[in-house]
Amino acid sequence: MHFTKLSPSLFYTDIKTGLKSFVDCLEFTIAHDEINSANPFCVVEKDGLGILIFQNKELAGQFSPEIRLVTDNIDEVYARVSGKFPELLHPNLNKVTLRPWGAKEFAMVDGQIGIIIQQW
Repeated sequence: MHFTKLSPSLFYTDIKTGLKSFVDCLEFTIAHDEINSANPFCVVEKDGLGILIFQNKELAGQFSPEIRLVTDNIDEVYARVSGKFPELLHPNLNKVTLRPWGAKEFAMVDGQIGIIIQQW
């Protein structure tokens, strides 16, 4: 059995929150756009990763996931986030920190989901 990609679905009360985190801050691009439809939805992509972002108040109320994005240059990502979007830094992990399991990490939170940026 072989898998080539994982594409999580994330639900937001307001899709603009997800777009700020992934498109504006983390520089994903919109690969599929139904943002202005009756059921706002889009697919964002970067470096072979794909995330489905939905505006759905009911499901957003049920799911508040945490995802990890692994990078080979955490300092570059941290500089961008802390310099341009410091309000997205999670108060409990707002600096690049070496964790007991050997990974360097910092975290973001946008009010709906948690995003841990990690480098092994």
